[in-house]
Amino acid sequence: MIPILSIVLFLPIVASVPAYLLLKRSRASGMWFTLGVTVVELLLALYVFYFVYANFGGLAGSGTGQYALTEEYSWVSVASFGVNYLVGADGLSSPLVLATALLTVFAVIGSRRLIDKAEPAYYALILLFEGAIVGVFLSLDLVLFYFFWDLVMVPMFFLIGIWGGDRKTYAAMKFMIFIFTGSMILLLALMAAYMGVSPTTFDIPSLAGRIPAAVQYLPLLASFIGFGIKLPVFPLHSWLPDAYTQAPAPVAVLLAGVQSAMGGYGLIRISIGLFPEAAHQWAWAFMAVGAVTMFYGAGVAILSKNLKSMFAYTSLAGMGFVVFGSFSTMASGSIIGMQGAILEMFVHAFTAGSLFMLAGYIQKGLGTTDIPLMSGLQRLVPRGGLLLVFSCVGAMALPPFGSFVAEVLVIVGGIHATPYAAVTILVPVMIGGYMLWMIKRVVLSPPPAGASGVDIQAIDAGVLALYLVPLIVMMFFSVLVLGPAAPVVQHILQLVGH
Repeated sequence: MIPILSIVLFLPIVASVPAYLLLKRSRASGMWFTLGVTVVELLLALYVFYFVYANFGGLAGSGTGQYALTEEYSWVSVASFGVNYLVGADGLSSPLVLATALLTVFAVIGSRRLIDKAEPAYYALILLFEGAIVGVFLSLDLVLFYFFWDLVMVPMFFLIGIWGGDRKTYAAMKFMIFIFTGSMILLLALMAAYMGVSPTTFDIPSLAGRIPAAVQYLPLLASFIGFGIKLPVFPLHSWLPDAYTQAPAPVAVLLAGVQSAMGGYGLIRISIGLFPEAAHQWAWAFMAVGAVTMFYGAGVAILSKNLKSMFAYTSLAGMGFVVFGSFSTMASGSIIGMQGAILEMFVHAFTAGSLFMLAGYIQKGLGTTDIPLMSGLQRLVPRGGLLLVFSCVGAMALPPFGSFVAEVLVIVGGIHATPYAAVTILVPVMIGGYMLWMIKRVVLSPPPAGASGVDIQAIDAGVLALYLVPLIVMMFFSVLVLGPAAPVVQHILQLVGH
């Protein structure tokens, strides 16, 4: 059988070297090669996504009933201890792999307009980042997972620190300090889980349900902190505004769109999946963290005077939905909240990606993303103004975009846990309020006298419009994500007797 998952994982990593060498010789050849690699990766990710959807109830390679594809090879084996190369795809990982592949294609296309220095290293790092993050989503061995988890930091540090804005060095260093600290705390959680069971392997499916409840509490808290920094959640988020605003637009697309999903993925796969009884008992506390993150992100975004900053805090609010929905399922026993959280991670990739890429093009056309200086966008950058309106509607979670379905499911899941969760309906209202205020001030207001701008080219506007296609598809065919997600959530609930 063709090792499709290994090909999906290693194709971008291996291709990063020839991409670098080709770009050193010829910009056109190197860029076409890089784009070709990302398109092939997207086709492979689509196949994996389809296969999981078609088989989400069968072919349980690891014996859990949720994995449609698995591959396993012996890696390290000494005495009664072993580390395996174990990768798998299910209803949690496959949509995130697809989102990563599609956003990387968009980022590479957008980079040709927005990146103009050290391009060989830039595109090689983009491919390395894509492979590393796919490795995180597919790894089913804790050692393998942690290897790719740390590897993701390396290309992102350089992508922010070399190609970022005026404060890029500060933003990159702050990003690395926070993320590396979270990684060390996560490592402590994994070591504590190992010491509690002393297993012969680090196989995640085999560990699930075997860790005694008495030793789950501290690893749950430590892993939540590690994943919470990556998401991020309040109050572990202070690296976010600097990294998101200083990163170049294509990098911010990947940072907000898929790297944040790493935290949500780890939260469900490891924090909840390996420590379910502790997650069940303390679900209300983590739901509170998610709710505070939602309100905090939306509240600070209201005060933002810079477009990128507003989008950064909107993304933070979206990650609050992921935490809130995931733990509402552990509190109530209803699968709705966690299903909504998985869908939210998928749609958030495209809402955040669209907003940050647009911000990059608008900055290139106007020379600024300061909201008070951006009036008259509909005349100065007309295509950008129109796309900004549609992207903001997606971020506001209004039909016909799938973000509406995701947030409704999360809120309903929260209400299943406690009627007080109904207050979270105010978060989309807050987001809608400040987005409409921004649109009125930026898009609908007349431009100042003598102002000028450069509109987005038609081909780039067409690519930007493609960000909205998955959102519309998820509005009407959300079963593509929700269906395969159901066995994942049901398996977790079985671990706590629901």
